[in-house]
Amino acid sequence: MKIVRADISKLDELASLFDQYRQFYEQAPDPDACRTFIGERLRNDESVIFAAQLENGDMAGFTQLYRSFCSVEMGELIYLYDLYVIPGERRRGVGRALMEAAKIYASERGASRLQLETARTNLPGQALYEGLGWEKDEDFLTYHLEL
Repeated sequence: MKIVRADISKLDELASLFDQYRQFYEQAPDPDACRTFIGERLRNDESVIFAAQLENGDMAGFTQLYRSFCSVEMGELIYLYDLYVIPGERRRGVGRALMEAAKIYASERGASRLQLETARTNLPGQALYEGLGWEKDEDFLTYHLEL
């Protein structure tokens, strides 16, 4: 397996993985909208996507990062927004390798930190994050306003 920074040439494979990721979060399948969404992010340089490629060329997972800023720290902040590994490749180091690629990318950019959110029920994800040294935020709450 190798981790590659994905580009628009990998759009079809990325869109398929992104659709599977959304279904994991109980969204209806929508391959066309997924292809459009991922394509726009890549074409507009709005996200960075790392993909795990198996020896046969198939993709085993991906992580999508969004760049932002932290006013308090006056520095760049990288959101690790999406992380998905196909079921057959879980517990084989794919997620760990993708997260390491995100860490290297953020460090090389001089970002002040990486940040992510996950479902309270995503216990395997939480174990991975904490095993890699990520700290659970006990001070701040997350709020959302649906528009």
